[in-house]
Amino acid sequence: MENNPFKHFGSDIPSGLVVFLVAIPLCLGIALASGAPLVSGLITGIIGGIVVGALSGSHVSVSGPAAGLTVIVLNAITDLGSFEAFLVAVILAGLIQLALGIAKAGIISHYFPSSVIKGMLAAIGLILILKQIPHALGFDQDYEGDINFSQADGENTFTEIAKSFDYMQPAAIIICLICLGIMLLWEIPAVKRIKLFRIVPGGLIAVLAGIGMSLFFKNNNPAWALSPDHMVSIPKDFFGELYTPDFAILSNINLYISAVTIAIVASLETLLSIEATDKLDRFKRITSTNRELRAQGIGNILSGALGGLPMTSVIIRSSANIESGSRTKMSAIIHGFLLLGTVVLIPNILNMIPLAALAAILLLIGYKLAKIPLWIQMYKLGWDQFLPFSITIIGILFTDLLQGIVIGMLVSIFFILRNSYKTPYHFSENDSQAGKQIHIKLAEEVSFLNKGSVLLTLRNLPENSSVLIDGSNSKNIDYDVIEVIKNFKKTAETKNINLELKEIEK
Repeated sequence: MENNPFKHFGSDIPSGLVVFLVAIPLCLGIALASGAPLVSGLITGIIGGIVVGALSGSHVSVSGPAAGLTVIVLNAITDLGSFEAFLVAVILAGLIQLALGIAKAGIISHYFPSSVIKGMLAAIGLILILKQIPHALGFDQDYEGDINFSQADGENTFTEIAKSFDYMQPAAIIICLICLGIMLLWEIPAVKRIKLFRIVPGGLIAVLAGIGMSLFFKNNNPAWALSPDHMVSIPKDFFGELYTPDFAILSNINLYISAVTIAIVASLETLLSIEATDKLDRFKRITSTNRELRAQGIGNILSGALGGLPMTSVIIRSSANIESGSRTKMSAIIHGFLLLGTVVLIPNILNMIPLAALAAILLLIGYKLAKIPLWIQMYKLGWDQFLPFSITIIGILFTDLLQGIVIGMLVSIFFILRNSYKTPYHFSENDSQAGKQIHIKLAEEVSFLNKGSVLLTLRNLPENSSVLIDGSNSKNIDYDVIEVIKNFKKTAETKNINLELKEIEK
């Protein structure tokens, strides 16, 4: 797949289109919440798609402005005195990320427990559902892309839902329900077998139907017509609102504090997102996190230079990409070009899209991330997996992404320290006429702490070799390590590795 990026255009074009539709309100909403010009969010999405999409080693990740940085960006713009001065901080943050990638700091992502990452995905799914309910009802006071429990307007996730019932718009509810029905129709296996339904994404038809219904209400029932604040709102003069960095701020110490803060938070969010998207990837491909940090660094340098916001790999857009059937990184690049072309050439058409139609897309994505079988699977794995998973979800729902992850990590570390010890495994290799013979004998206790070293060892195994992973001496193999070995089966096929597992759960 990597050698021919155009091989799967049939899958990547529809995926890129769906991600593009999801990205538009998120780019605008996050810019608005950050106290930045609306066009800056679009610039970030364009660069995240085209530049980072091309440079990244991930096949499914999509980058753009991140909700987790809104408060940091808002405070930095205030502290530095202007948006133009803030852009210099974005450039410096990108340089720091580039340096981190060169220094191979991305290795820390291998030490995020699987239960915490899966908890993050489920929490994002629940947040998408909860945050889109007001938009589905026609109450659009909260910005698109918000994932925090506490909101700037004094409301929280649940009080916002309760409040939205006092401001329901019949047209928005009808549009959302019909759009949701259209996309559920696309999910029926018998319908998926029809070629037309495989080529044309349900999300596009839903959005077109949403535009049609909005125009119908406007022309036939003005009392139900949706006002502009219930629609996508793209600036009409894209090039007339561009900003450039003000390098006169270089002597201000607050500039460097802001840059370091942005670099650290953006890097952590990116590494978390990459770890999560690798788990969602149906082909279980492993992304080089150091390459990702370098790609993000270059993306942020360009974003700051051209008037954009800091970016990260974003789990909402990446999830939409995966669920839409993306096969390669071309879908992320296509979404970037679609953003650029449409905001420059046809902003008026995009401004006809009701937010209620886009809410339907995000509601379905949210359900797929948080569906019940995932909870059952984690429960069956035992309390040492289920509790960190559940507590991560609760932590993210009632705080924000990074705080929730920290809470989940602390719980997971407790179980690790209680049950496991860091022990090595034995690695041996021999050359024969049949090729390189490699024997990996796992130790008596193999904990999550071994995950990173096992992952790196498997990643570096040579092509056309025979590999035996031997668990006969192990009394306990942590689920995270078993998952790494299971995922390696796909990689082994692509590298022509003859893989044999001995006394390891298959």
